[in-house]
Amino acid sequence: MVDFTKIFAFIPEVKKPDEKKLAFNTKLKWTLLILVAFFILANIPLFGLSNNALDRFKYLAIILGTDFGSIISLGIGPIVMASIILQLLTGAGIININTSTTEGKKFFQGIQKLLVFFFIIFEAIVYVLMKGLEATPGFAGLVIFQLILGGIAIYYMNELCEKWGFGSGVSIFIAAGASWHLFTSAFQFVNAQGRNCLIDFNGTACSGKVLVLIQSIINKYPVEFASALGAIIATVVIFLLVVWAQSLKVEIPLSFGRIRGYAIKWPLQFFYASVIPVILTAALVANIQLFGGLLENWAGHPTFLGHFQNGQAVSGFAFWLGHTNLLELIIRGGFLPRYLLQGLTHIIFYAGLATLFSVFWVKTSGMGAKEQAQKISASGLQMAGFRQDVRVLESVLDRYIMPLTVMGGAAIGLLAATTDLLGALSSGTAILLVIMIMYQFYQKIAEQHMTDMNPAMRKFMSSN
Repeated sequence: MVDFTKIFAFIPEVKKPDEKKLAFNTKLKWTLLILVAFFILANIPLFGLSNNALDRFKYLAIILGTDFGSIISLGIGPIVMASIILQLLTGAGIININTSTTEGKKFFQGIQKLLVFFFIIFEAIVYVLMKGLEATPGFAGLVIFQLILGGIAIYYMNELCEKWGFGSGVSIFIAAGASWHLFTSAFQFVNAQGRNCLIDFNGTACSGKVLVLIQSIINKYPVEFASALGAIIATVVIFLLVVWAQSLKVEIPLSFGRIRGYAIKWPLQFFYASVIPVILTAALVANIQLFGGLLENWAGHPTFLGHFQNGQAVSGFAFWLGHTNLLELIIRGGFLPRYLLQGLTHIIFYAGLATLFSVFWVKTSGMGAKEQAQKISASGLQMAGFRQDVRVLESVLDRYIMPLTVMGGAAIGLLAATTDLLGALSSGTAILLVIMIMYQFYQKIAEQHMTDMNPAMRKFMSSN
């Protein structure tokens, strides 16, 4: 039988900081360095790549935190796929790993690393051989090698951010790419033909919706005006709705057993599993669409995954998982009942899968009631009005954590799917992720400030 622990010892890893809690400036420095490195790598094109229709990958690039055609074309795809596979295997009981122990966590992380490296190599080969990223004759091996290097770079940048920066590198890469796409969707003045609409504002069509709105008012184009205005309003509504949903939480009153009269409220967010469930769901849908298109190119005919035109599924399994801009269709008069049915299947799939991933994530990442009760007890905190006993804490927390996990997972899946159908400036899922990731980034900064200022809170947070 293979001893995986010996294999894990040969895998390089980013060293953890010696301090339990890094200083704010240190975290900020490493986070900014990783962001700069991400944008630099995203602008390094693959050498030996032939002319590709990369526009069809635009939506997938946003979700996978990448720029297709660059050295980091794989993006977070391998990391997310490894996480999905491992969570499904663990949740189904096929692999039994006790993540509540230190050894179990190390073994879980080691298996995940092996899966990530496997998917980096596998996806690099598939992208090139199935002509998703078509190489110039004789350069296929070189393009695959560059993709593997880029995939490894993204993995270690993610690990570096998790240990030395603010939060997950996966979340930051998605937020950075989606934020840039959102900005260009609003203010892009160079259209698909490469023409600058600001030079000839009346004769050249703009791409950015804000510029389209102004241009349509000047030239009296009612349909373009309604389309651009609808996208802008949908974006604003989504933003306000997500900000409101982020504020929903349950507060558990805690007190310090040794400090009489001093109490705090420990918040349990409604989206308890955070953005992870919707990231995994969106990435899974994106990968299905991606490999569906690659499989059709390789086979020369549509497969069960569907028929693809300009990177979008128009039939098959991928079509019913995907979404169409219903607001745009209604404005332009192209609405058909099949698109409404597609919207319903999209919502059901997103809500169901986000709920499933939410439960798996909480169980495998140490966020369950038992683990949280042990952390609270180890910090010298206790439930206000109850005796100091881990079992009491666990029973009280269990009333809230699992219901929040299920309801929050279903709600975030429903919200992401619904925003996809409204036709905002960017993908609804991308906007949702940007807002939630930025909000969490703000929370981590506030948490860092709180622990730096309050010694008692520093003790509590260091045990988490």
